[in-house]
Amino acid sequence: MTVARLVSGGQTGVDRAALEVGRERGIPIGGWCPAGGLAEDLTEPPGVLRLFPELTPTESADPRERTERNVRDTDATLILLPPSVVSPGTLLTIDLARRLGKRHLVADPAHHGLVRSWLPPGLLNVAGPRESEAPGIHDAVAVLLRAIL
Repeated sequence: MTVARLVSGGQTGVDRAALEVGRERGIPIGGWCPAGGLAEDLTEPPGVLRLFPELTPTESADPRERTERNVRDTDATLILLPPSVVSPGTLLTIDLARRLGKRHLVADPAHHGLVRSWLPPGLLNVAGPRESEAPGIHDAVAVLLRAIL
């Protein structure tokens, strides 16, 4: 099975790890980001678009719009969430995947086998907490994605 494209919203943490590993593995990357490329560490335009010009900004700076479009426009969403981490944006992603009837998996990034066995072909949205909500999540997700892609 081949991931045809990795999609994410460009936020710190899970999103950035997915985009970075996709780029390094030669997998096309993209997705929606908030207007101005807004991210927690890049608050002035062009924001995350400076790092990932492949992203498309939404009309709104509200990250919920970006989240919904990335779930809606892909075949499946991989939601990487360590135990005991609370992330409002990640909970929204789970809710949207359920409401939109999209294939999704919520997994601890340490569970490589589970994620590898679930990984579908096609357009894959990768989502999860930002780095400030789960310190070290970027590196954990990068290790996971390098192992399975």
